[in-house]
Amino acid sequence: MQTVRMTVGQAIVRFLARQHVERDGREQPFFAGVLGIFGHGNVTGLGQALEELGELTYYQPRNEQAGVHIAAGYAKMKNRLQTFVCTSSIGPGATNMVTGAAMATINRLPVLLLPGDIFATRLPHPVLQGLEHPHSQDVSVNDAFRPVSVYWDRIYRPEQLLSALPRAMQVLTDPAATGAVTICLPQDVQTEAYDFPAHFFKKRVWRIARTLPPEQDLDAAVELIKTAERPLIVAGGGVIYSEASDVLGKFAERFGVAVVETQAGKGALPWNHPWNAGPVGANGGLAANRLAAQADVVITVGTRLSDFTTASMTAFQHPDVKFIGINVAPLDAYKLGALPLVGDARATLAALAERLAAAGRRVSEAYRQQVASLKAEWDSEVDRLRRERPGQRLTQANVLGIVNDAAGPKDVVLNASGSMPGDLFKLWRPVDPKGYHLEYGYSTMGYEIPAGLGVKMAAPERDVFVMIGDGSYLMMNTEIVTSVQEGYKVIIVLVDNGGFQSIHGLQMSSGTKSFGNELRFRDKTTGRLTGPYMPIDYAANAASMGAVAFKADDEASLREALRKAKEADRTAFIHVTVDPEVRVPGYESWWDVPIAEVSGQASVQRARAAYVEARKRQRFYY
Repeated sequence: MQTVRMTVGQAIVRFLARQHVERDGREQPFFAGVLGIFGHGNVTGLGQALEELGELTYYQPRNEQAGVHIAAGYAKMKNRLQTFVCTSSIGPGATNMVTGAAMATINRLPVLLLPGDIFATRLPHPVLQGLEHPHSQDVSVNDAFRPVSVYWDRIYRPEQLLSALPRAMQVLTDPAATGAVTICLPQDVQTEAYDFPAHFFKKRVWRIARTLPPEQDLDAAVELIKTAERPLIVAGGGVIYSEASDVLGKFAERFGVAVVETQAGKGALPWNHPWNAGPVGANGGLAANRLAAQADVVITVGTRLSDFTTASMTAFQHPDVKFIGINVAPLDAYKLGALPLVGDARATLAALAERLAAAGRRVSEAYRQQVASLKAEWDSEVDRLRRERPGQRLTQANVLGIVNDAAGPKDVVLNASGSMPGDLFKLWRPVDPKGYHLEYGYSTMGYEIPAGLGVKMAAPERDVFVMIGDGSYLMMNTEIVTSVQEGYKVIIVLVDNGGFQSIHGLQMSSGTKSFGNELRFRDKTTGRLTGPYMPIDYAANAASMGAVAFKADDEASLREALRKAKEADRTAFIHVTVDPEVRVPGYESWWDVPIAEVSGQASVQRARAAYVEARKRQRFYY
């Protein structure tokens, strides 16, 4: 058998560079490169291999967590068919990636993490930046990745790569099981040599098949749908990942089924598609939520059915509602007691359409008219919320409308946290399946700017509008430097509302007085953070990192700043202030946030009474 003598670090780089994926006849490399920060735990092993072999492009993020966010944003934009490797040293560099790993796993986004680890020999112990555990010498900080990774391994011997790396690839390329894959690399093992079989480094193509449910399950679903009077489709991210938008749109039109969207599924149909009733759930709109409340058959497609989508199990109120779950992941297909259709979204919808046509499913004219009426009412409400108020301060809704007007049909808006996910969900009007990018599985503060860079790297032909609040910006903004360094321009719009106004609003609506959520000076008299708002020059901060920076405080200045930002030759930053007290309302929906059962505050007592009453609408589905 022919062998190749290489170090573990070199073998990893060569193996990963030879991995490809194929779906629908289109083949491409699976890894777009390596994102990493070097330390003593990886620089002489994996770092040396990357430099010597030059087979994977290396990118230099400013923070290890941000590197994972870049990879996740890229993978999401590429419909999970490509991603990055992320590497760190042992210790704080490794644990910085844990949050990113959780975010990737929760959102089912493939990322490969290669943190350095303690010495396999255990001779230099405790190693610098290593955890010294009193009950075991086999524990390191990298064990923290176990619960947030879909596959976890530690390489103690070079030959273990022969089984670990193929297993990692199998998980990463499995649409039903993908997420963060972590392979821990003891720093001494990274540098050890081994005679690897030459065939281990041959090009390998991982084919992603479009699986179909069993025929009897499809037939059972047809029986439910063909007689439904008020059918509803809940479109999740799986619709977009499987590139099922065209099939979904034709299905809705042909069989008269309204479509409502989750955060991950928004954009699956254009906002102005006649059967697209808009966002559903706790952050949803009035059309979708009214249709959900009355639906007798609900077809969920590619959604995790989080508490926001189901409005904490209050969204679907028909007494005899039935569910059909279309999903590549059995875990999700079976939720809500659904008839599970475990399969690819596009292939499964097409198979259902063929059977429904033969069964003679007809469109209900009365239902069509109701959907059209509700949609028109909702569109009018969105127009009202987005409309500027002459002579008054801009609201967040105004800003989103103005940025939406400036964005082209193929451009991308990106966000993850604060009050903006809910407002974008209601107010943004995408016409392209990849035009709306929200990370709302983990809602990770700090995701926005690095993930925006990842999206731009995946789609350099599109403008990427990173919408971010001041609270999230202060947590992780340094990937502005990376975007300038690499020449990937993003347009960052910072909406300054003086702190964590999303949770502040939730706090106040729950009966509690304002406490700890606004960005204010400490009042010297009371000792509380209730003084004036802190004046922070965010534009100057962004400019110091190389961005072209602008300030805006009204409609005219914001539109002009957006015009200049689109013309800029590098990353552009716009600081816009808004009225923090003007919020987008909720629409006939609810989110389960428990209220203190005992309190001396009358406002909390009233909020608790309303909470107890609202919980009566919650249901278990079997």
